[in-house]
Amino acid sequence: MSEMTIFISPKGFDRAHIALIQTNAIRSWKALGRDVDIVLIGDDPGVGEAADRLGVRYVGEVRRNESGTPLLSDIFDIARRTSDAPLLAYVNADIILFPEFVDVAKRVAEREEKFLLVGQRWDLDQREPIEFSEGWEARLKEEIRTRARRHPIGGSDYFIYPRACFERIPDFAIGRSGWDNWMFYEARRSGWKLINCSETIDIIHQDHDYGHLPNGQSHYRLPESEKNVEIGGGKRTIFSLNDCDYVLTNGCVPVPFPFSWQKLFREIEIFPLIRLNSRALGNVFFAVFHPIKAYRELRLKIGRALRSGKERK
Repeated sequence: MSEMTIFISPKGFDRAHIALIQTNAIRSWKALGRDVDIVLIGDDPGVGEAADRLGVRYVGEVRRNESGTPLLSDIFDIARRTSDAPLLAYVNADIILFPEFVDVAKRVAEREEKFLLVGQRWDLDQREPIEFSEGWEARLKEEIRTRARRHPIGGSDYFIYPRACFERIPDFAIGRSGWDNWMFYEARRSGWKLINCSETIDIIHQDHDYGHLPNGQSHYRLPESEKNVEIGGGKRTIFSLNDCDYVLTNGCVPVPFPFSWQKLFREIEIFPLIRLNSRALGNVFFAVFHPIKAYRELRLKIGRALRSGKERK
């Protein structure tokens, strides 16, 4: 039995640079050893052939939304149904992993029953195939030190969790924004430890354009991203890495997030959401802590309602 199943529905392999960086990423996952099971999900161009070539599992059929985008609810369900590994890991298909990815997860799982491991990434412009021969880890770690850029704190490109967590998730569209923030929120709301592993797990995101999206625009601007936020519960459930309640030390022992007044105020603000499960009170607390933003949101809602009323007339 594998210790961990890594799963993803990758982009099609029909664009040369996307194929290159996804191949680099999956080969790095393969280099993690026999404890790791890998499954590629979806029938986008070249995915099945890539799975065969790289020697990983493949499931072609996946539910999609009206725009043809794979649904994360089905992707997560397929990974769970087709694996018996105690740990599951969703990883974006352009992410290079190092062996500590599995080692850290296993050590946390020895201590904790329910948790979600997340973290920041390093951004790197990678234009060539990576040779995963002896010493590849040290070479890439040097690339991080000399060429990579630390991505700003926000979402996460990986999610490691035990089988007992995330048994069901909403019908989010993959590759659009909003859903990763909901994962943070759901972990906190459910009382699981949300652990920031940025200092103990290095991952590399290989830079790419957005040519695979409509008009080449960023996923933040797409209607499907707005839909993700909506079905996730609205803007109040957009959490970030700053909302983790634990950080991971070098000894792989989760410790409470370092105290700061900013952190304290944020914890008070989200208290109704994660402890009382009340989005109404969550909106009230948001207005107390962010009156200008709340006022702008209210004006925007009123403006939309008025325009909608005029259109119906």
